[in-house]
Amino acid sequence: MQITRQADYALRAMTYLAQLDPTQRAATSQIAENKKIPPSFLAKIISQLSIAGLIHTSRGARGGVTLARPAGEISILEVIEAIDGPIALNECTVSPEGCPFSGDCPIHGLWCDTQAELVEKLRSTTFDTLAK
Repeated sequence: MQITRQADYALRAMTYLAQLDPTQRAATSQIAENKKIPPSFLAKIISQLSIAGLIHTSRGARGGVTLARPAGEISILEVIEAIDGPIALNECTVSPEGCPFSGDCPIHGLWCDTQAELVEKLRSTTFDTLAK
């Protein structure tokens, strides 16, 4: 499993925002330059994060981007899922009935356990931890 470049950029942008004072707004150009994200790509990411309720955006001279909640309340998992959708190590972890080996697969349990551990680790890691 490999997260997309878009999810990686989203995590970088969120980490940048988490490092700011909660009352401070960041311009997308500032985030793009600091985190080396192509500005046009960042605009799409910012839109998706805003739709997911993870950030607030505002236009104008005093506009910018801020976290929608405190950094300690936003998990890595939320950001990845907002960009890439649910995490699945293998198709059988999402829909076992689609696998021809579903009733007799020695690997299925390993995939499910590993996915559960990964999801829990990402769910329990918040941006306040990464911002330090």
